Amino acid sequence: MPAPFETLSHRLVLPADANHHGTLYAGSLLRYCLEAAYAAGCRGVGPQANLMLRRVLGLECRRSVPVGTLVEMRGAVLQVRQCYLTVGVVGMPLPGHTLPWMDGLLGFVQVDAEGLPACLPEEIQILPATPLWQPLAARLEKLSQTKGATADWIDAGFDRD
Repeated sequence: MPAPFETLSHRLVLPADANHHGTLYAGSLLRYCLEAAYAAGCRGVGPQANLMLRRVLGLECRRSVPVGTLVEMRGAVLQVRQCYLTVGVVGMPLPGHTLPWMDGLLGFVQVDAEGLPACLPEEIQILPATPLWQPLAARLEKLSQTKGATADWIDAGFDRD
């Protein structure tokens, strides 16, 4: 049973989502992960959510998933900073397995009507530390030490001519 801070998603892997081996295609896996993360982020922000994907911090596929499999993904807000939040997604273990079939970290920015960054509400709840989320929380901590590349573009004086 998911915690109150988690968003639960299910998807049936259909032939249209498969590669030539009859397993989940990487592009479909990314779509599944993005949809689950976006749902978790919007649920965390509330009705005023207007999120835009900023970056995929990491996505790991740990097991091939055959057509006909019903997959479960859990998403949760793991970090909030001004107008930016990071959502973790875990593909719960398939029957007969003990490890998640996938996991990922995705960053979203709250934007205004013009598409510019806007402040997030202060009442966003971050998932408390639990064993399920510890591996992603540890990975996020390491990634948080790395700054984004936007400042590099600004410093470069990018000319649109």
